[in-house]
Amino acid sequence: MHGSPDQPLRGSCLCGGVRFLITAPFRRANLCHCSRCRKHSGGAGLAQGRVPRQGFALLEGAELIEVYRPDNGMAKAFCRVCGSSLFGGTWPDGPEISVRLGSLDDEPPIGPQYHSFVSSKAAWDQLPDDGLPRYEGRKPTA
Repeated sequence: MHGSPDQPLRGSCLCGGVRFLITAPFRRANLCHCSRCRKHSGGAGLAQGRVPRQGFALLEGAELIEVYRPDNGMAKAFCRVCGSSLFGGTWPDGPEISVRLGSLDDEPPIGPQYHSFVSSKAAWDQLPDDGLPRYEGRKPTA
C-alpha cells in the first residue's frame, strides 16, 4: 500500500525545491470549500488528506516553506519560490499534517471522502453529484 514505510508516497512543490515523503496511511481526505482554502488554492476548494505527524518526512526545502496562520484558522504552508500550496492543519508540530493531494508526485491511495464547509462555497461553484457526504462546516467528530 502506498503511504507506508515500504512504499512511501513522494510529494513536492512546483519548482521542486520542497520535497517530502508520506510513510503512513492517510487517516481521511476531503474537499474543503471554505473561503480560506479557496483563496489558498485559487480554485473552488482544496483537496487534502490527513496523515499522522510521524508518517510525514520533509526531505528538502525547509528554508523555502512559509506558513500563514489566520486568526482562528489552521496553518497554510506554501513554497515561497513557486507558491505551491503544500501542507496545513497543525503543521509543523501538531499530531496531523494536512497534505494537499495536488502536491503528491505519486497517486494517493485515497481520494476525497466528503465535502466540508459547503455553506461557504463560492456562488459559482456547482458541487458534483458524487455521492460524497456534505457538511455545512467541519465534519463532526465521532
